[in-house]
Amino acid sequence: MSQAATVEAGARGAPGSSSGGSEFTPLLRIVKSQNLLRGRYAWYARAIAINALALGGVLTGVVLTGDSWWVLLLAPLLAVFSARTAFIGHDAGHAQITGNKAAARILGLVHGNLLLGMSYSWWNRKHNRHHANPNHVDKDPDVAADVLVFTGRQAVDRTGFRRWLTRNQAWLFFPLTLLEGVALKVQAFRDLRRQSPAERSVEAVLLVSHVVGYATLLLTAMSPGKALAFAALHQALFGLHLGMSFAPNHKGMEMPDPSGRPWGHLRRQVLTSRNIRGGAVTDWLLGGLNYQIEHHLFPSMPRPHLRLAQPLVRAHCEELGIPYAEATLVDSYRQALRHMHEVGEPLRAK
Repeated sequence: MSQAATVEAGARGAPGSSSGGSEFTPLLRIVKSQNLLRGRYAWYARAIAINALALGGVLTGVVLTGDSWWVLLLAPLLAVFSARTAFIGHDAGHAQITGNKAAARILGLVHGNLLLGMSYSWWNRKHNRHHANPNHVDKDPDVAADVLVFTGRQAVDRTGFRRWLTRNQAWLFFPLTLLEGVALKVQAFRDLRRQSPAERSVEAVLLVSHVVGYATLLLTAMSPGKALAFAALHQALFGLHLGMSFAPNHKGMEMPDPSGRPWGHLRRQVLTSRNIRGGAVTDWLLGGLNYQIEHHLFPSMPRPHLRLAQPLVRAHCEELGIPYAEATLVDSYRQALRHMHEVGEPLRAK
């Protein structure tokens, strides 16, 4: 189911609503009346242009600095603007930038495949499944048992090295995110086998172009040793930035009972999500993902409108008696890590 279809299903009334109508319908009506779902084309055009100039400036700095260890100081900057690039690709996949599917796909392919070496198709497919059923252990790929686990049921079956990982996953979470940038690139190439021939040909060309261009830039600007150090630092910090942006959103929040009665759209999205308090700096660093509740309720809402929708959503939840979770950035990490620590507790006791 597409994100738009998910929202419409919520508006019609889904199982788990506490009344005959949908709990979401009045909120959707208010949001539409305030034009918060309308596109912000000029805002996104400006954001994309500024990000492109910033990336170009950092890469120019890499070339001009050349074969010097000082060039490593530019790796953190490149990591930050790589994350900004990922946020733009994320918004394109949600139709936040434009409702035109072809244009959104081009934006996603450029910002994902070409500039970052990440598969736009793989990310969009996986992320849509997450949005449809956040924190649902059987339906959300983000909480499927993999390197990390998020429920006691997932933990009991762990053996060998994975068992050791689960026992210590709270301590290992942030170190593991240092590998996320490389893991996303590996997954991008692995996903090519799933894609149709037409889709594969486009994505593969862009992914290979990214790898060749990235390697050529570094190896022509500096010695192989410095190039390897720069790439390692850049990719590690890029992965860390993404991990720190996505980790606070759902970890440690409600997880629907797979055998229980399904929740309606409002409760399914609000109860499983957590917002991060902060100001303009937080908004910028987290790419708007700090308004996770509003983003999940209205995935196609343009990023600058999320903060405007927040008081409406909070008031609606208060009226219905639905918990609306907010935390500071540090406390959100504390809650997420505490949850992962508790999941691994039974394995540490043995």
